[in-house]
Amino acid sequence: MRLDYLLDGIDALDWHGRTDIEIKGITNDSRAVKQGYMFVAIKGWNQDGHSYLKDALNNGAGVLIVEEIDEIYSDAAIVRVADARSILSEVAARFYDYPFRDMKLIGITGTNGKTTTTYILESIMKEAGIHTGVIGTVNYRFNNKSFDASLTTPEPYDLMRILREMKDGGVTHVILEVSSHSIDQGRTKGLDWTRALFTNFSRDHLDYHVTMENYFRAKSQFFSSLTRYRQGEETKAVINMDDPKGRVLETMTNVPVISYGVDCDCMLRGVDIESSIEGSRLRLVTPEGNVSLTSKLLGKINIYNILAAASAAYSIGVNLEDISEGVKKLSFVPGRLEYVKNERGISAFVDYAHTPDALEKALQTLRPLSKGRLIVVFGCGGDRDKGKRPYMGRAAGKNSDIVIITSDNPRREDPDVIINEIVPGVKEAGLKRIDLREPQAGKGYDIVSDRRKAIYSAINFAGKGDIVLIAGKGHENYQIIGSSREKFNDAHEVALAAALHGEV
Repeated sequence: MRLDYLLDGIDALDWHGRTDIEIKGITNDSRAVKQGYMFVAIKGWNQDGHSYLKDALNNGAGVLIVEEIDEIYSDAAIVRVADARSILSEVAARFYDYPFRDMKLIGITGTNGKTTTTYILESIMKEAGIHTGVIGTVNYRFNNKSFDASLTTPEPYDLMRILREMKDGGVTHVILEVSSHSIDQGRTKGLDWTRALFTNFSRDHLDYHVTMENYFRAKSQFFSSLTRYRQGEETKAVINMDDPKGRVLETMTNVPVISYGVDCDCMLRGVDIESSIEGSRLRLVTPEGNVSLTSKLLGKINIYNILAAASAAYSIGVNLEDISEGVKKLSFVPGRLEYVKNERGISAFVDYAHTPDALEKALQTLRPLSKGRLIVVFGCGGDRDKGKRPYMGRAAGKNSDIVIITSDNPRREDPDVIINEIVPGVKEAGLKRIDLREPQAGKGYDIVSDRRKAIYSAINFAGKGDIVLIAGKGHENYQIIGSSREKFNDAHEVALAAALHGEV
């Protein structure tokens, strides 16, 4: 695509070089630049793309989009703009010929539950015969193909490329997890949403947003910016009204609201709720009648995820029978209260819970299912919100019998420092340190900084009737230590620990 067409109508402060050159690709990562690419220099959270202009040129960049520039002598075209991030979204959409315009986009945002909700909604839509694609935390998938996800919501050029591939593959509806980072950074700017869904709101990402007010402001922008009509069809917001922030969002959006919940007087409600180790049952009450929903997913948090997905499906016209069958056919979600089959028959689960609220809800889900002790292994990520660490400790201490504090992607931080910032919360919950080598030890906590050894300790310690929860990493297949990413998967380690019982 020619540069002059790609930048037609875009305000440029300065322009140096030819305008008739062909652009073969777009990126804001200098390492991904190839011959003939456009490199967009973004001032990011950790790094400034302007520091990598020469690297981009050395890799073959034909065009640099910048906000500022020193003297770089090159044959590349150089375009200076006021907001490079905004330009990136616009040119990426144009480069891939606006693939979203002929598809229906369903965006899901909220602190917890986004991934599980996408899986449930995908299952429902498949049952309804709707050709669906998903872009989310675990992966990007369509047409029985899946691709690893590097970000919950991709950068604009990747997002548009994926949407183009989905469009060309016959996809008509796309379910997207929409993170607060992506909203704040404009990654989804310009997309036409058919539905916007809100799950819940609690503490997370304060390393980035700094305050809860800023965090909620980012989330709310998704709803306040919705356009009432899209290609003649009315846009709608699907909102959990049992969450106080859901009621705030209702006042901030200009589109009709489909409300759902358990405790509120909502358009769609969950009643007659039952939960067991086998799963969940409820009755969905809608304006068009009631339907029974049966799921293998556990606990109250998944009741809300089921309601969220069912409400979104209902809002786009899926009938109640297909909603019921779609919910029933989903057996599990990777790394979300996922049961890990093992040789010892221990009730072990892995979950992505990495916020105080998510950890508390996961433990509260498992507590009534345990006939013995509830054992949790968890840590907190390095280079992330440090303030939540004692809250995570308190959530674990209040809602379990045995807490094993360990590492979770320590990154550039000292794992022991992170652990020491978790411990006060565990102590505040009333737990004292114990020795895991004593099988009959009472309630308490221990520290095993090596995550593999911590998992082995929990599995070796567990007895009949106990439940073990390994929290924080869920579906992830790596552990970030320093600047290296090492292969590591909690579910695999649980199964291996059970197989080697007593040998480690």
